[in-house]
Amino acid sequence: MKLRQYLKRGTVGALLLSIAIPLGVLLLSAVIYFYVYLPSATNHGESITVPDLTGISVDELERFLTKHELRYGVNDSSYSSEYPPLVVLRQFPQPGSLVKQNRVVYVSLNRVLPPTLPLPELVERSLVNAEVVLKSLELKRGRIFYKPSPFRNLVLEMQHEGDKILPGTRITKGSVIDLVVGDGNGPADFKIGNLVGDLFETAKFKLMGWNLHLGSVQIPASVDTTGMEIFVFKQYPAAGDSVRVGDPVDIWIGPKGYTEPDDEEDDNELM
Repeated sequence: MKLRQYLKRGTVGALLLSIAIPLGVLLLSAVIYFYVYLPSATNHGESITVPDLTGISVDELERFLTKHELRYGVNDSSYSSEYPPLVVLRQFPQPGSLVKQNRVVYVSLNRVLPPTLPLPELVERSLVNAEVVLKSLELKRGRIFYKPSPFRNLVLEMQHEGDKILPGTRITKGSVIDLVVGDGNGPADFKIGNLVGDLFETAKFKLMGWNLHLGSVQIPASVDTTGMEIFVFKQYPAAGDSVRVGDPVDIWIGPKGYTEPDDEEDDNELM
């Protein structure tokens, strides 16, 4: 009886009830929309594991991903000699990632033609150094041919497919480079190469390759090389002179372009 009087038209109870009913309907609608309809429409809680696409041809890619309810897009291309052309090398998202249905998986395809690069200078370098350089440039070291020379394992020549090849020649990545190296059993006497004009560090590297060692290093008394790159402007024995394995070689150093005056006396100071 009291409840009826409380809800009687025109009372406070009736006013509150008229407000509560629409709010309740609105709240119920929101719950149904966000927790029932929306999850169902967006496949909420459902995910797909991204498969590994590495090595799959682009011709098979769409059919393969359709079975997994995914799509693909080509992001870029790169090159690997280990795979045939136009197969997947990399992908994003990574294999094993959880994604929504119809997600685009971006792939990187293997190029049809490998890129080219200039062949580096490997002659007069050690075999170990040459192998490191070839690997860093994605070139392969092929066969090693030994040739009589007092310099054991010093690279004397580069070959590709049986022919001599010069540094700077453009060659495709993945190519096989054969190396002709010294066997260390050549004649004891040989003609020393030229060091004049080389950086000091380059000259020392050459001497190691020739199985010679650095003798005295001299700087003209009037020359200040502080903070400068230093170059060889004179050597003894001179280029073309006969030397023996293990002989010392004296060098004179100064700034780039320095030449010894004709009237300069031998007053150089030892470093």
